[in-house]
Amino acid sequence: DPDALIEVSFDGIVGPSHNFAGLSVGNVASTENDGSVSNPRGAALQGLRKMRAVRDLGVTVAVLPPQLRPHVPTLRTLGFTGSDEVILKRVAEKHPHLLRLVSSASAMWSANAATVSPGSDTLDGRVHIVPANLRTMFHRAIEAETTRDVLRAIFGDPSRFVVHEPLPGGAHYSDEGAANHTRLYASDGNGNQDRATHLFAWGRSTWGSSELQPKHFPARQTREASEALARLLSLDSDRAVFPQQHPDGIDRGAFHTDVLAVGTGSFFMLHELAFLDHEALLERLKRSIGDSFRAIVATEADLPVADAVAAYPFNSQVLVLPGGDMAIVAPTESEENPRARAFLERVVESDNPVKRIIYLDVRQSMKNGGGPACLRQRIPLRPSEIALMSARVIFDVSLEAQLTAWVEKHYRDKLEPKDLSDPSLYQESLTALDELSRILVLGSVYEFQR
Repeated sequence: DPDALIEVSFDGIVGPSHNFAGLSVGNVASTENDGSVSNPRGAALQGLRKMRAVRDLGVTVAVLPPQLRPHVPTLRTLGFTGSDEVILKRVAEKHPHLLRLVSSASAMWSANAATVSPGSDTLDGRVHIVPANLRTMFHRAIEAETTRDVLRAIFGDPSRFVVHEPLPGGAHYSDEGAANHTRLYASDGNGNQDRATHLFAWGRSTWGSSELQPKHFPARQTREASEALARLLSLDSDRAVFPQQHPDGIDRGAFHTDVLAVGTGSFFMLHELAFLDHEALLERLKRSIGDSFRAIVATEADLPVADAVAAYPFNSQVLVLPGGDMAIVAPTESEENPRARAFLERVVESDNPVKRIIYLDVRQSMKNGGGPACLRQRIPLRPSEIALMSARVIFDVSLEAQLTAWVEKHYRDKLEPKDLSDPSLYQESLTALDELSRILVLGSVYEFQR
């Protein structure tokens, strides 16, 4: 089928303020590396190298831009006045933690940007995209509006794309995006996808139900948000499954589903502490998808959650390659951890479509608790839909060269927490993002451009 779905990997470009501020409670790597010196230029170039490696496998890769940080508009909303420089100085002196919050480059983890359903799955035949509100964490909640505007700049044709508003309503509808969403389907081997099932995982229910809850770390995604997403994504009710994240998994550092589970097509790999009653979930998926469904489960004895959280084998990219085989792109930490490596080798040796593992260095992201899967948003599109995208975001050789030169021109190779109050860092970011929006033909997606 010449217009069969292609899963496009939209990777987040690491931002100029990439730093280690330990802001994400429940994310073990983030809190452990609090205060370390970061390398924004190195991090961004690592991300571009990962994009190239994935593209060289025959996968279509696209980019999402960073957001402006420090986000001075948020500080103005909180009552700070004066010039940008005066505000940054005042906040650094009186409210240093707030400065760290508005300086996070966390939009680089574009798995949290949105949740998507392709036109083949939806009731109206259009691609539906819901930007995540990320309400659990302040430093991430301030991303939602710019994410919406960027996605609307890319997917501008209303006859084929719907970019919704983020979910409203504080903690009640807390939505973490595709990090808690998995799309599985049966494939005929020719690119045609059948019986797609959307797995919307959640950690807590808002309205007083008695289900088990984590005791130490916050459950970020609510069941109510997951159910709202299924409605907004225009899915038939029998296409959606709502498993609960295992509270013990959350308490041990699996703050999102993609820390302990990943899959695409008819393949799914997961840890036994990814979901409550994972056996029942796998039975349901087997019934939905059919005989081609393959699942590989890691037990606590095989692969302790502590190793899974440290090495992130499940936060890998599972890629469908030209020809139908799959490959797993895993962080080098998984290669270096004997139990994680043994599990991934067992995956390749088992009866499933995964034929190879590729290990990549994304250490600057990993130190903040984000592996290869965090850095990308899967958006299944038909070639005719890719042709309708309004911006220049497909990661081809020409764009790679321009982005590499752009990073080397604008990014620092060393950033300490004290540097966040440097007004010149803010000006560097303004200049860099203004130039980037022209390279990507995005228009005026940032507040400072309007």
